[in-house]
Amino acid sequence: MVCLKCRVNRPNFTKSSKRQPFQTKRQRKNGVTMFSFHRHPTLTHRPRLPPIINGTPLVFFTSSNSTPTSRSKPLNLRSLFSPRPRPRPMGSLSALNHPLQYPTARRDVSVIDDYHGVKIADPYRWLEDPDAEEVKEFVQEQVTLTESVLKTCDTREKLREKITKSFDHPRYYAPFKRGNKYFYFYNTGLQAQDVLYVQDCLEGEPEVLLDPNGFSKDGTVSLNTLSISEDAKYLAYGLSTSGSDWITIKVMHVENKIVEADTLNWVKFTSISWTHDSKGFFYSRYPAPKEGENFDAGTETNASLYHELYYHFVGTEQAEDILCWRDPENPKYMFGAGVTDDGKYLLLYITESCDPVNKVYYCDMSAFSDGLEGFRGRTDDLLPFVKLIDNFDAQYQHIANDDTVFTFLANKDAPKYKIVRVDLKEPRSWIDVVSESEKDVLESACAVNGDKMIVSYLRDVKYVLQIRDLKTGSLLHQLHIDIGSVTGISARRKDSIVFISFASFLTPGIIYQCNLDTEVPDMKIFREITVPGFDRTEFQVNQVFVP
Repeated sequence: MVCLKCRVNRPNFTKSSKRQPFQTKRQRKNGVTMFSFHRHPTLTHRPRLPPIINGTPLVFFTSSNSTPTSRSKPLNLRSLFSPRPRPRPMGSLSALNHPLQYPTARRDVSVIDDYHGVKIADPYRWLEDPDAEEVKEFVQEQVTLTESVLKTCDTREKLREKITKSFDHPRYYAPFKRGNKYFYFYNTGLQAQDVLYVQDCLEGEPEVLLDPNGFSKDGTVSLNTLSISEDAKYLAYGLSTSGSDWITIKVMHVENKIVEADTLNWVKFTSISWTHDSKGFFYSRYPAPKEGENFDAGTETNASLYHELYYHFVGTEQAEDILCWRDPENPKYMFGAGVTDDGKYLLLYITESCDPVNKVYYCDMSAFSDGLEGFRGRTDDLLPFVKLIDNFDAQYQHIANDDTVFTFLANKDAPKYKIVRVDLKEPRSWIDVVSESEKDVLESACAVNGDKMIVSYLRDVKYVLQIRDLKTGSLLHQLHIDIGSVTGISARRKDSIVFISFASFLTPGIIYQCNLDTEVPDMKIFREITVPGFDRTEFQVNQVFVP
């Protein structure tokens, strides 16, 4: 899969078929799907696999009624790693009554590029134009060929029924809090997209707030990203058509579910970050095409250049948005912004490629006597950002700040990541709060319950959760979880209740609720995804190490 940020400079092909059941492509933060400018997506979403020898993972499933001492004979590793018979392919070429005729792709020998004196032929460049009739015909011929083979498989429909049945069970996602309301995603089983619900409290009656399945009749319009204002008054969400990276941002009033007239176009690779007064939000976009320019967002194959950061006031036209930052001297730069928990600072994250590095600038919004309204109409005045990190030598992700003292998750001289701190008044003086581990990879860190943080480590291909002191980094508590993956942590610094999403070989998902107000963190199951006909308590997972 191509990284979203890499695709800025790669062809943008769209999917024309009906959208399949929801699959998360972007990471979730506090229960919200969003594009991250802080951590490389592949670092967050790469499937976590157990140790593998000869292609077989060293994680063993046993009945919960059995123990290692109850085995009648030792485990036969030779049989475990011996080759297994290959299953019959999906569709048999031998079943065809004629030779397989693969579509012929024309070679255009006239296309030759000259790279510093080295000539490189590119005879199939014509295939890069998805709108060309010749390309459409070639693709259709491939589809026809594929179907002619697959239709010979007599188990195809049985597989479809089996897979459909396996998907047909309710799925919950961790709730997240804004204002005095809770929000969460839920899928009844076979819905193409997850539905966003809202409730006044965890025990309250949930209501549907946003159902992406109703965006279009053919299912090609999907929910790409969303953000809810600090007081839970507004919901800003981005819509994508046919899988395109281009999105259109809309705004909904949460209380009455009325969609405002606000429509923001030419948006791509963006975060949505509200100011704490709920007057508007920051987002990123590309310049609109010039008048007369032939441009079809989503099927274009040229590179997207000159990313810009804007601020939108709710209830206004996009033309009135404030241009906050741009860098015409570096057209490949991409910008993402985030408002700190205290609402005082705006952090600007700058990336250029898929490398785990970024720049960090900051802007003290409390210094604006007239607020952001004072920048309306000032087309040549960008926000006065201060450069904190102005090189691409490491990656930094904001965790928390106390006035001018900022805490970051970073990989500066620490490939397995560490937690560092700096005072904006002394930007050259950085200290380590939690040093890099010799063995464990620090996956994430989140400020919670005022003076604490919950950190997630990857240790021996399983996750470890810890509660640490935010100021000193000292270990306070270790949270017990089974062998598996922590797929999300939903909490903010003001929250004493943390929701932890967990998945393993035996469960598609458990949401734990952890109360940090108690002397010893109280962790219990809040919700669990269950699959009909499967009881996870009948099995156990053991991890073993082979010398």
